[in-house]
Amino acid sequence: MNDQKDQKGFTVWFTGLSGSGKSTIAEMLFHEFQARGMKTEILDGDVVRQNLSKGLGFSKEDRDTNIMRIGFVANLLTRNGVAAICCPISPYKETRDANRALIGEFVEVYVHATVEEIAANRDPKGLYKKALAGEIKEFTGVSPDAPYEIPESPELTVDTLVETPEESLQHVLTTLVKLGYLDTDEVMVEGDRVHSGQTDLRVHDTGHVVKEG
Repeated sequence: MNDQKDQKGFTVWFTGLSGSGKSTIAEMLFHEFQARGMKTEILDGDVVRQNLSKGLGFSKEDRDTNIMRIGFVANLLTRNGVAAICCPISPYKETRDANRALIGEFVEVYVHATVEEIAANRDPKGLYKKALAGEIKEFTGVSPDAPYEIPESPELTVDTLVETPEESLQHVLTTLVKLGYLDTDEVMVEGDRVHSGQTDLRVHDTGHVVKEG
């Protein structure tokens, strides 16, 4: 159990394609931090867009602005002893690296999944199918003008093509122990989790996160 008064702030930055599983793992990690008595917040890309970045589009410049705003808030939280969890797509290496330099206590987690697998199995709104058909422009990882730049040396890569969310979470916890941010990588929260209200994951009438798939 961490003592909140002495808690060291840090940022866990999940990056990956839309639908790769970033928000799912972020939600699980949020509850693990809470179970340890830690101060924690989630900064989800879509949620930030609806509030802090309302009005921004999806050009490279607007994407970079959104990501730097998320990094600015994460840095404030980190400086004040909060475990910040960020899960925007953040497709460009330059802005991820800029946030790493700004925040310092920065743990980059690349959430790997392929466009083909997401389109086939994790695309309830049909957005990837539309993007692949050319009906949606500036769609990350699909459109030529909206590439996703894979991290070259993240602290951790989780592969959601072969790992369950629980397995990916375990890898994140183990990495945070190795880096000195947690005392134990034991999973403390099992089963359904109450929605944090801080991500765009669907919420059940009971208030719990809806399991997709």
